[in-house]
Amino acid sequence: MMKFPLLYCTLFVSGLLYSNNSEAQIFKKINEALNKASQGQTDSTKTTNSSTSGSSTSSSNKSNTLASLSSKDASLGIKQALSNGLNLSIESLAKKDGFLGDAAVKILMPAEAQKVEKTLRAVGMGKLCDQFIQSMNRAAEGAVKEAAPVFVNALSKMTITDATNILLGSKQDAATTFFKTNTSTELTNKFSPVIKSAMGVNNVDQYWTQLTSAYNNLPLGNKVETNLTAYVTQKAIDGLFIKVADQESKIRNNIGGSRNTNILQKVFGYADEKK
Repeated sequence: MMKFPLLYCTLFVSGLLYSNNSEAQIFKKINEALNKASQGQTDSTKTTNSSTSGSSTSSSNKSNTLASLSSKDASLGIKQALSNGLNLSIESLAKKDGFLGDAAVKILMPAEAQKVEKTLRAVGMGKLCDQFIQSMNRAAEGAVKEAAPVFVNALSKMTITDATNILLGSKQDAATTFFKTNTSTELTNKFSPVIKSAMGVNNVDQYWTQLTSAYNNLPLGNKVETNLTAYVTQKAIDGLFIKVADQESKIRNNIGGSRNTNILQKVFGYADEKK
């Protein structure tokens, strides 16, 4: 089972302990930001209360309670939920057959090569096609662990506003969308060299050369070429986000006991009431 560093305490309650000082500094900065935002809300409330009546003070206190839940608590709950979901997603894909054995994320032939597969299987070369498909999926399984530090970095930069919008917004895949927007470029940069190296280890290029050579030698006219590194890299990222979205859905809909801490029950229970 793969293990990845997660931030300590409330941001990553379900994860592992700090592994280095840089992660401790990330937690410290986020915690300071949360405290600063909380203090700002308190100061604002004091200013408002000084100019209002007793009844409006009571109303303000009630509103402040809700504000606290939808900001600080929302931030903590969302980050804990995401740390759970991201870790589970990475672990499920990084193991053997994580991609190959899951129809939802299995990497198949590139679209422009599907005619190659069909033709070669028809002439008894199905085993070579299977070896090629397996080798692409093995490369993706080897690369997906690189997502851990990228996601940790993105999660550390999530603001209270980001977390509140993710929790209370209308989009059920808001968290997944946040990560797609903020990590896709970095994931591509991280995955690409690992995929390229893994494809060498798993003989992807060798199988691809055999496949295309066998096909291109047939009297069928058009020859086939494709950028395999870019293709497998994108498919690996797509598969990762499919899993992240699945984990987000489980927590939002409280499936399988996914709200397994007090903060998750509190925050997402609040979100349920707001639907």
